[in-house]
Formats: sequence, structure tokens, C-alpha cells
Amino acid sequence: MFSSRLDWDLRPNQLSILLDAKRRAGAPVLDLTESNPTRAGFQYPGAQILEAIRDPRSLLYEPLPAGSVEARAAVAGYYRARGHDVAPERILITASTSESYAWLFKLLANPGDEVLVPRPSYPLFEFLAALESVRVVQYPLRYDGAWSVDFEALESRLTPRTRAIVLVNPNNPTGSFLKRDELARLVALGIPLISDEVFSDYELRQDPARVSTLVDVEAPLAFCLSGLSKIAGLPQMKLGWIVAGGPAVERLELIADTYLSVSAPMQNALPRLIEAGAAVQRQIARRTASNLELLRQALGADSACRVLDVEGGWYATLRIPRTRTEEEWTLLLLERENVLVQPGFFYDFESEAYLVLSLLTPPEVFREGLARVLTSVSRESAPS
Repeated sequence: MFSSRLDWDLRPNQLSILLDAKRRAGAPVLDLTESNPTRAGFQYPGAQILEAIRDPRSLLYEPLPAGSVEARAAVAGYYRARGHDVAPERILITASTSESYAWLFKLLANPGDEVLVPRPSYPLFEFLAALESVRVVQYPLRYDGAWSVDFEALESRLTPRTRAIVLVNPNNPTGSFLKRDELARLVALGIPLISDEVFSDYELRQDPARVSTLVDVEAPLAFCLSGLSKIAGLPQMKLGWIVAGGPAVERLELIADTYLSVSAPMQNALPRLIEAGAAVQRQIARRTASNLELLRQALGADSACRVLDVEGGWYATLRIPRTRTEEEWTLLLLERENVLVQPGFFYDFESEAYLVLSLLTPPEVFREGLARVLTSVSRESAPS
């Protein structure tokens, strides 16, 4: 009856089942997975945000496929403030980063074609690609004290049906940025690049070898994605964008014209929402840096856990003893300690055992939850 593109296993996993039971019972769960900034205790300029969406122009319908002139100029201004000259004509406004991916998969791939995506990384790619009848092929990121692209593995996965290479910069959840030498090797492959840069404003340390954005890359085709959800901490204000170039813009406008999905209120509000979001972004940056420092200080020389190197973003990865599987660790921590963490396999880590913690978590929750995690790991890993 239904399309095979929706042939997904919808059964809840064991962690979700246990969490639901805990919450029904009223247990005080310490959530170290919080990724919603609007629920993480930040101070939002509410009056400024609400005033932005009251624009009287929103009563008029002026369908422009690539987005309004003012909205595209606001995005160009965002990049100009970061030292990049991006012409508004290269910018297309979308309803979200997920929609941006959908448009780009439509643009670049025929049914059955392939896109390369990093592993570990955001677990949504397989679903987004499947909805466009595109096949995902993973290429590994390797870790040897720092994260890097495994180019030997990546190049071995290229086929005549490869239509794009997806980059998440910085990656989610590893927090690793693309480096200049890596970009040079990717460009030399001559395959279109899709660069998801939603976390690029959240660097945790500086590095001159880092590539913060691909908006200045001219060949091969490069597409840069971002939006309000992360840069302004406004996931409820659905608006994203694509920075494209060359012949791609005209074709993307055809796709955009088919959907005309972005609301006028959001486009009209965009300049003021970017401005209002700057204060929220600063709070998020302070929170993530503070929680990361707390995490590093909590791991003494004799700790059984280690935090992997992280350069940016909202997450940290904790390597823990392999005395249990990741699923067993997460279930144990939730059952005994009332602490919710994510297992590495949610993000397709190739080996065990890793836990992913959100640095967005309110400090008092993060501190107490982390203490319980480390105590439990130490207790369970001690010789009997």
C-alpha cells in the first residue's frame, strides 16, 4: 500500500521504552542529551523576536522562488560579518536544512544514485536520502587523537553513481572541522560538495588550518547549508538557506518554485531574528565551552573515561570501558542513576564504547549527571 521509501522499522528502542517508563513514573531524569536550546535555560530577547514576526508585509503574498530580496540580503550580511563576500543572487531561502538536503538530492541525483556521508555523524541522512530514492554510502572519519577524513576509504567508495560528498562542518557529534589540506583533496576529486555548516559559529578553540565555510569554493560545485535553528538558537523559527553557485542556482530556483515553502512572516523577520539571535548564540557558546571544561576537569589521570578531541559544536564524546555494550551502559545509567545519555551507535560510531553528551545541558544538570556517570563507570569497571 505504501512506498518502499518508508519501509523503516518504527519500533521504539530499549532506551526510549525505559525513558518513557521513567517519565510516566515521575522519576527525576537528568537529561544529558538536551539539544533544544529553547528548553536549555537561555535568556531569549522575547519582545524583539515577537516584534520581528509582526511585520505587516506578511499580509501580502509575493512568491519569489529563491526567497525575498531582503531575506537573501540578510543572509549575505551574515556571511559578510564573518569575512566572506557572498552575493545575494547565490542564496536560496529554504524552510529548513532538511529541505535544503532534499532540494540538493533532487538537483544532483537520479533514483538509485549515491551520496557519500561521513561516519560517525548525524543519523538523519539515510532517511532524507531514502525519501529522494537516493542511496547513502558512508565514508569513515578516523580518530588518532584528532578527527580526520579517511581518504583511502572515501576514494574506495566512489563509483560512477556517486553524485555528491556530504560534509558536516563541524561534524555532529564529533565536533571536528574540515582542514585546508582535506578540502584541497576533496576539491581535486571533482565531485559536488554539500557542506552542512549549521554549527560553524560554535568553535571551541581556534585553528588556522581550519575551514569554517565553503562559500568561497568555486569548483567543483559546492553548496553551503545553514539556518536559524543553530545560528540563532531558534529551531521553532523554521528557515534555512543554501549558498550555491554557477548553473546550479537557476535549477534550484525551478525546484524552489515548485514548492514555494518558506513563509512570508519568517522571511520578513529574518534580518531581525539574526540580530536577536546573536545574544543567544553568545550564551550557547559560553555554555558549551564551560561544560566542556567541566568535563575535562572531571576526568582525572586515573579515570576510566576519556573525552575525545572536540573543536566545535554542541556535543562531546566520552570514551568508556568496553566492559559493557553501549546499549547496556545507557540502560544501566538510566535505570540506576536516572541519567540519560546517547550511545555512540546512534551516530554510527564504528566501534564501542562511546557515550555522546550534549554540552547544551544546563550546568547544574550537566555537573550532577556527569558525576553520576563517572561514579557508575568507575564502580562497574573496578576489579571484583
